Amino acid sequence: MKQFPMTQKGFDKLNSQYKELRNVQRPDVVIEIDVARSHGDLKENAEYHAAKEKQSLIEIKIAELENIISNSKVIDPSILEHKKISFGSSAKLLNIDTNEEITYTIVGFPESDPEKNQISFSSPLAKNLMGKEEGEEVTVQLPNSKKVFEVLEIFYKGIEV
Repeated sequence: MKQFPMTQKGFDKLNSQYKELRNVQRPDVVIEIDVARSHGDLKENAEYHAAKEKQSLIEIKIAELENIISNSKVIDPSILEHKKISFGSSAKLLNIDTNEEITYTIVGFPESDPEKNQISFSSPLAKNLMGKEEGEEVTVQLPNSKKVFEVLEIFYKGIEV
């Protein structure tokens, strides 16, 4: 069975989404279906079909979250050593071609957020970065190109959720 590593904050965020879906959105859509059903002929009732579609999407999301939550492994990255890039590490990288510096933080996939430079541990970049030390070069094959980075610094700063 596949485990999903994440921080406590990420786990809490998923749990919150799950509770919202189960305790608020699911009951609300049942009411929407009942109201739409009361409008008559179901064959041509767009409100009814839209509500049933919404219900289906909610149920799929609930099942997905149940799977992730039950198979999650909460990791506290603050207790890990960050001499090498690992889960929870932030790494300042230098793009060798452009001389541009960028910092990425390795997180669980539910916590990944490209706008915050938080990348999933299962992404191609993170997979190539894991285990690297300061001063090492990393070549990453991306869909349309190949990039070479130098690891300038590794540190732990926490994860934004």
